[in-house]
Amino acid sequence: MLVVGAGVAGLAAARAVHRHGLDVRVVDRGHRPGGRLATRTWDGRPVDHGASYLTVGEEGRRDGFAQVVAGWEVAGLARRWTDTFGVASADGRSTTTGPVRWAAPAGLRSLAEDLARGLEVDLATTVEQVTTTPGGRPAVDGVEWDAVVLAMPDEQARRLLGPGLAQEIRDEVLSRLDVAGEPVLAVAARWPARVWDDLPDGLFVNDHPVLGWVADDGRRRGDGAPVLVAHTTSDFAIAHLEDPTAALPRVLEELGALLGVEPPSDAFVHRWGLARPVGHHDEPFLLRSTGAGALAVCGDAWSDRPRVEAAWLSGERCGSAVVQTLADQPAGRSA
Repeated sequence: MLVVGAGVAGLAAARAVHRHGLDVRVVDRGHRPGGRLATRTWDGRPVDHGASYLTVGEEGRRDGFAQVVAGWEVAGLARRWTDTFGVASADGRSTTTGPVRWAAPAGLRSLAEDLARGLEVDLATTVEQVTTTPGGRPAVDGVEWDAVVLAMPDEQARRLLGPGLAQEIRDEVLSRLDVAGEPVLAVAARWPARVWDDLPDGLFVNDHPVLGWVADDGRRRGDGAPVLVAHTTSDFAIAHLEDPTAALPRVLEELGALLGVEPPSDAFVHRWGLARPVGHHDEPFLLRSTGAGALAVCGDAWSDRPRVEAAWLSGERCGSAVVQTLADQPAGRSA
């Protein structure tokens, strides 16, 4: 079986398949696993510039994600961050309380690396298209597999469904991959010392033309470093997708005005073209028999709201369902 995408959903799907004793390979075009669990090492210190945190809800407690997070906590990979964030709006500041947000001392990518442990993961590998053979087996770039799982946003999955895919299957799958994604620019900034006094651990910014979220990365990491990570609004990101670096001065200006601080000593910007889905699917994943194999799609859009937990649950359920689908088909396959 082949899983395309080494984010949380893809790794969870692969682990589910591996747990059932089947061979599975994961490929990803990136140089490290994690997808939007993205961490950059900045002068020796990790900074999360993708997903900001993870939570555990009722589904996760019921279906295994809570146990995964508990294991990360015991291993020192995850830490309880906070359950309270600030909210900034035209009316002033307030606070909001919700579930415990989990962070990772070594960066959220370290959690994906833990999920990848023991799996065959090939990075820096580009996939061009998914097709089917005359015998009904799925193939990726001409190589046949018993099953192919596309663990990625709908827009990326659609681009991989080539004309060599059986027309009926292609039409059906394309018709269901209808959730769009929206972009975000992530800006990390650091100061020589902590120059803010009243910033909570995280701040939701409402009705702002540029900023949508600010995280205190020093508190998130637990080391008190004078580092903030801001996410822009999708509208602002759309206007600067071609040259995100040109947007950096404006973001830093707005961040300084919001917090009442001087410009940082250093900063970088990262463009996320598909930062989060807009809308969602009602099903936890897509699974379609190809006749002598299976084609599946999973990810955080296959949930009522995008989050790390949703990606893991989608992948876990998808991988288990693919195993069952293959078991119900004629025997004799091994990949």
